[in-house]
Amino acid sequence: MTISVIIPTLNESGNIYRLITFIRQLQRAEVIEILVVDGGSTDDTCLTAQNCGASVLRCHERNRATQMNLGAKVAKGDILYFVHADVTLVSTFVDDLIECLLQDFESGCYRYIFDSDKLLLKVNAFFTRFDTIMCRGGDQTLFVKRPIFKSMGGFDETYVIMEDYEFIRRLQQRNTFKIIQKDIVVSARKYETNSWFRVQFANLLVFIMFFFRRSPLAMKQIYKILLTYR
Repeated sequence: MTISVIIPTLNESGNIYRLITFIRQLQRAEVIEILVVDGGSTDDTCLTAQNCGASVLRCHERNRATQMNLGAKVAKGDILYFVHADVTLVSTFVDDLIECLLQDFESGCYRYIFDSDKLLLKVNAFFTRFDTIMCRGGDQTLFVKRPIFKSMGGFDETYVIMEDYEFIRRLQQRNTFKIIQKDIVVSARKYETNSWFRVQFANLLVFIMFFFRRSPLAMKQIYKILLTYR
């Protein structure tokens, strides 16, 4: 089985070198390509990715769903592995993904921990081991068999936010979704520039809107109003 690693980016020059270098240093033949799909970075993300040996695709739209669909369209691997640029993968991810497919799981993710010692973030991370949509997200990375991804039509590009939740919700309806009980490391930068309460409050509002099928544009606007990014 072969794996295509697909990384959507936007101004991730500070993280992309570390991630690509980590994957390449594993020297696993099963990883046949690393596809960085950029949404219009104004920093050195694309140049750094190319210098590290990744293939860079430039997307016409700054939309993570569109970017990941573009990566999936050109990917050649049996397994599509969607990874955010600011996560730290486990060194066993190749064997983990292949084992899941051999056990007849068509898709799945990891649980995670934050790169922070704050107690409230440890509480948040604890719940990612459970099989419920509210504990999912793109930060946990996502793997799916390429034919399954294609048959489902990929990510819904109208979701300018929560695209991962929308897709995972459809995946879980197939009853072949696996949560690998190992921890990847997720950046806590959103919590460093906003209070824990503020992030949780924004997440709660967006989740409510998501479950009641409100406009993704309206959900994104809530995030813009309530949260600051760096």
